[in-house]
Amino acid sequence: MKTLHFFGAIVLAIAGLTATSCSEGKSYAELLNEENMYTNNFLADQIVELEIPADTVFQVGPRAPYYRLDNDGTLYMQVLNAGTPGNRVTDDEQIYFRYTRYRLSDYKNGELPNGSGNNISLSPAWFRYNNFQINNSYQWGQGIQVPLRYLPVDCEVNIVIKSQMGVISENTNVQPYLWRLTYERRK
Repeated sequence: MKTLHFFGAIVLAIAGLTATSCSEGKSYAELLNEENMYTNNFLADQIVELEIPADTVFQVGPRAPYYRLDNDGTLYMQVLNAGTPGNRVTDDEQIYFRYTRYRLSDYKNGELPNGSGNNISLSPAWFRYNNFQINNSYQWGQGIQVPLRYLPVDCEVNIVIKSQMGVISENTNVQPYLWRLTYERRK
């Protein structure tokens, strides 16, 4: 398994080359460069594994690495709780989730900004796994469902999601988010 430690100096060099002013009229390429810079800035303070373990047995806990989940680097997952073995999701199953998400463009000096989400509300959100034909699944984007490919339904993860895999109504904002997600079945 390859391990990658991002170094702050590299991130600062990249930031200096790709940073642009916050003005209207940025090209999509400039926005993507900024999104990569914000993501790399956050990941510079983490341990990142470039490959998923062959046996999909992930390291677990708040100091576990972030695993790159795709070749494009749009998703990075840290497993906080691996869940109950055998408690796997099935296609089109309704899954409830609670989340807090943090905009990574506001991550500074190793501190996450204030998050938003439904972790403190009484009502979890939901989607149907792998069914993007219905709005309740489609609206959240594909990224939040990916951890369930590898982990049981009752897992808890942190996942970095870049815009192209994020909330559909926010795709054009080109902002990466860190999501803390817990999944459950309706009881």
